[in-house]
Amino acid sequence: MSDGTDTGRYLRLTVDLVVEVLDVDALQAAALAEIRDPQAELDDAERQEQIELVNSDETGAAALQWLIEPDHVLGLVEHVAEIEPREAMLGVEPSEGVLEDEDGHDHDHDEPGHIH
Repeated sequence: MSDGTDTGRYLRLTVDLVVEVLDVDALQAAALAEIRDPQAELDDAERQEQIELVNSDETGAAALQWLIEPDHVLGLVEHVAEIEPREAMLGVEPSEGVLEDEDGHDHDHDEPGHIH
């Protein structure tokens, strides 16, 4: 039985997702509940810092970061038992509401999972 260290294969998944924030207050409240959860493993100073960060960010970006887990992204992939998240770095920032196509190609967004 292999432990996966010599045969393990890793895939880096990059997702650009635009969401519309319909209720910033509700989004912030959900994030604050996560921050205050004892399982969040924050000390008092870190917890207070995160609470202030979420409350002061009127865009909701800081709040949204608290509500996304690497496991959630696996919901985009069928056969979830075959893969496991190892590491994630998440960035959320304000958007104009549309994806910016950096390479200038037209992408067909009607086919989920379709890669050009």
